[in-house]
Amino acid sequence: MKTLKSTITNAVGLHARPAAVFVKNMGQYESEIQIRNLTGGSDWVNAKSILGVLTLAVEKDHEIEIRIEGADEDAAETEIADFLENELPKQD
Repeated sequence: MKTLKSTITNAVGLHARPAAVFVKNMGQYESEIQIRNLTGGSDWVNAKSILGVLTLAVEKDHEIEIRIEGADEDAAETEIADFLENELPKQD
């Protein structure tokens, strides 16, 4: 199992368009991928579900945690880290 924590720097957080891109990317992995909003104190939700991700209400400067478990968890971890660091900030 892999775990990542990140603070969201995107001006709009993880809403609408950025969430849709994130969920689409997660859907290509066989691994179970879950996400929660640490700042908001949320429960874990399926990172492959747009409704689940949107219910987290992740805003700018919120800290999230992502848990990945499965056969392709290493590849998923690499893509998630890249998305959070390089792609999400461009999704304003």
